[in-house]
Amino acid sequence: MLTRRLSPKLILFAGMTSFLAAAPAPAPGERHDSRRAVAVHAAPAAKPSATPPAGLQLRARRPDPAAPPEPVALAPPAAPIFAVRSILALDHPLAAGDYAWSDEGVPEGPLTIVADLAAEKLYVYRGGIEIGRTSMISGWGDKPTPLGVFPILEKDRDHVSNIYDAPMPFMLRLTWDGISIHGSVVSDDYATHGCLGIPDEFAATLFAQAKRGDYVLVTRGWKANGAGRA
Repeated sequence: MLTRRLSPKLILFAGMTSFLAAAPAPAPGERHDSRRAVAVHAAPAAKPSATPPAGLQLRARRPDPAAPPEPVALAPPAAPIFAVRSILALDHPLAAGDYAWSDEGVPEGPLTIVADLAAEKLYVYRGGIEIGRTSMISGWGDKPTPLGVFPILEKDRDHVSNIYDAPMPFMLRLTWDGISIHGSVVSDDYATHGCLGIPDEFAATLFAQAKRGDYVLVTRGWKANGAGRA
């Protein structure tokens, strides 16, 4: 009997389609546009520098348009389906280095994390309720951040990159070839070599809450609550 094996790209596409298609749909009786007010933690003014911190690269200009990065294979099991039930209403838009977190009264449970490379924002949900949002930096030029759905594979509070000899505190590993979420300087001038860099204070809070196996969706143009939600 002959069987046809699906390519990793097709499996990944199917998993991401299910994830994205289900996210905007509220569960019966739930309000899709529920908002919870929260204050933004503003970052101190960044000092301009021609030399980026260790492990980062300068983002002096936008690179020439190129094909999107190749997605990686989706690791089993498939990503969970969740409905966004409530989002944070920030008192002002996030600038580079800013973040917001509010989980008071939100029941415990696994997290779902969404990183939007286009908006340069990372969103954290618990049970479909947004509890955190932050500015971030990602890969640039010839070292883009891969798109896909990734389970958190490993946690390391005091990780140091063996490639760049740079501290990557509160590291949440997404791939075994070096892609992770970690604490970083977040500035419009800097980019990573493929990781998702978030403010150290937010990274510490996320690290304390996230568990191995929680899912991270890396995409472009997160529309769970319509255009302009970020």
